[in-house]
Amino acid sequence: MKKLTIIILLAAFALRGEAQEIFNFGLKAGVNTSKMTSHLNTYDANSINNYQFGAFARINLGMLYIQPEAYYNSKGGEINTTTGASTVNSFNLNTIDVPALVGIKIIDQKPFNIHAMIGPVFSFALHKSVEGSVFTRQNIENNFFGWQYGAGVDFLFLTLDLRMESHGSNLYASPDFKTKDNNFIVSLGVKF
Repeated sequence: MKKLTIIILLAAFALRGEAQEIFNFGLKAGVNTSKMTSHLNTYDANSINNYQFGAFARINLGMLYIQPEAYYNSKGGEINTTTGASTVNSFNLNTIDVPALVGIKIIDQKPFNIHAMIGPVFSFALHKSVEGSVFTRQNIENNFFGWQYGAGVDFLFLTLDLRMESHGSNLYASPDFKTKDNNFIVSLGVKF
């Protein structure tokens, strides 16, 4: 019991000694670039740009932090057929994304830090639309799972993040066509 009490007191002293805020809350907005991957070589994927906005919370634990987020995201994909007449096929998907990130502060100064993060992201589809003959709304998944990882910079009350998002499951699945979506995300947040 004495060892546990000493460990708890030392941890509390270390967190207090860091002289930093334990909890931050903020709003963020950003852009993402999506590109699909497919198992068929008869299609070429194009990158498309979309947007996202939402909120985050950060629980600071010394050099480590936990950052749950929730945001509205617009994502999708576009492919062109490589056989016969070129045809554009695309889908757009609006989701609520919920990442649960764990990060580490690589450089941690009072007004400035550089950090890296990784964690799962859970996506829930709100609206689906398709164009062309390849995709159907019914074959776009309603829920899917992926991973986010990246790095960022905090300066005073601003936070800038650069992340990759890779989906672990198919975003679109039909008997003859399966695809995953990879995203590059740039977001700017304001901490309160």
